[in-house]
Amino acid sequence: MNQLNWNSQFVTQGWQKGIKAFYYGLNFEEEDFHKAQVGIGVPLLEGNPCNLHAYSIAKEIEKSCKEADLIAFPFGTPSISDNITQGHEGGNASLPSRNMIANSAECVVSAHKYDAMIGLHHCDKNGPGFAMALARMNYPGLIMSGGSIKPGCHKGKDITILDAYDAQAAADAKKLSDEEADDIIRHACPGIGGCGVAASFNTWGVVLEAIGLMLPFSSSIPADDEMKTKECEAIGPAIKNLLEKNIRPRDILTKTSFQNAATVMAAMGGSTNGVIHLLALAQEAKVDFTLKHIQQIFRNTPVICNFAPRGQKTMWDLHQLGGTPLILKILLEEGYIQGDVMTVTGNTLTDNLKNISPQLPNRDLITTAKQAFKPFADMQICFGNLAPEGIVFKVSDPKCSVFEGKSLCFNSATAVAKAASEGLIQPGHVIILRYLGPVASGMPEVLIASSALAVKHLKGKVALISDTRVSGVSHGLIGVHCSPEAIVGGPIACIQDDDIISFDLLKGSIHLHVSDETIKTRKEQLIPEVKSGQPVYLADFQNTTTQAHHGCVSRALFSD
Repeated sequence: MNQLNWNSQFVTQGWQKGIKAFYYGLNFEEEDFHKAQVGIGVPLLEGNPCNLHAYSIAKEIEKSCKEADLIAFPFGTPSISDNITQGHEGGNASLPSRNMIANSAECVVSAHKYDAMIGLHHCDKNGPGFAMALARMNYPGLIMSGGSIKPGCHKGKDITILDAYDAQAAADAKKLSDEEADDIIRHACPGIGGCGVAASFNTWGVVLEAIGLMLPFSSSIPADDEMKTKECEAIGPAIKNLLEKNIRPRDILTKTSFQNAATVMAAMGGSTNGVIHLLALAQEAKVDFTLKHIQQIFRNTPVICNFAPRGQKTMWDLHQLGGTPLILKILLEEGYIQGDVMTVTGNTLTDNLKNISPQLPNRDLITTAKQAFKPFADMQICFGNLAPEGIVFKVSDPKCSVFEGKSLCFNSATAVAKAASEGLIQPGHVIILRYLGPVASGMPEVLIASSALAVKHLKGKVALISDTRVSGVSHGLIGVHCSPEAIVGGPIACIQDDDIISFDLLKGSIHLHVSDETIKTRKEQLIPEVKSGQPVYLADFQNTTTQAHHGCVSRALFSD
């Protein structure tokens, strides 16, 4: 058996005995100085339903660790609500907060020489940040999901945060009364838990379970279900097992496990944000896994789930049907994922799923590959003269894989929404939204723009192309993470109104129909839009981030 306090021993039993005074202040007994210490990363933000119960879960996990003869210390990290920060400057903090969480976790856990780490996934950037920290440090550990919110109700039908944004857009377009839109918004979020659809939060939860960093069922157990409490009780023994067997994150994060994760992301109809986080995690884990690898997987993976926003159902419904392991079992049996990969249970994925029945009680929500909702993923990766380093598309329409139209250029999401409400955006337009990439603006989500284009007379008839991100609840014809971004001279900066742009998702191509010479001339004449008075946290991110095709990780990872 490995020494469980492999790291903390250098503090608790090191030459600097004066340190012990602090531990005595924590009510340590003599035997406690020989126990393994575990850091519990808590994304503290009680101003957000997703994170409201994070600290209470951390205390349950602390108790579970104590019962496993471990000593656990909850510690706080930043957390940004991706919903509350939509549509204003606060949205610039979203992606930087992911890197802050990774840095905060690395800072606390490594500085205090903890032996393992547990990260809590409650909102979009929590799980990715903690996973990045685990991969970076390679300390034993796992991620636990805080669980999804239950659906709200409007006129006897389930509703979610997706309906809230769609209702607002419909009201702005005079397609729905303000009174009904307000009622939908009032009832969309009835309690604690992350957004319940297959958006960014749940995409990453399912990905973490598929890649092996999360215990089975964690990603699909609702936040206020009693099973979530039972899961907390299992965390302490799971961490102790990882310490005893010396199973490290990079034993789990192999190229095969990344392939599994991308496959499951595609099959569930997940969020584009999952792509940027998967790329970031691969960089942290030092695994060769790029947009080119993801492109092949997305082309060849059928969509077997029909959660909102592509369908109507939620993760609450998935929980009732059998949870995330049901999806994994179907994909394993049909040969789309590989089961001989290690997970945080200490067993392989195949072992974890051996008692899961692949029977499907509701084929409206989950089906098989042979009866797939779509033969290829909703997300596709394209390369071309508009996006030399790649662009990530999300198109849930099963018939639409090719599009061509005239460009209409904007530099802000509110300008897009205003133009849509005024009828200036018409079917056939390719909306260009730029100067919002990682270096320009922290890569905020522009849900107000994508929602404005998802109204009935525009949905599927216009395309959005941007160097920033969209929320996982977005739907329509959307191309994001365009790399390189406009502010660093990417071709997206050179587009002018009425240029012809086309893309073919299955060929993986995107083309700006102007000559190379014209693009060169336009680039030479560019006067980049530079924002002044940026917050210091954002300036730090802007000065250290890589481009989207590298996952927007710190350039420090490339220093060697």
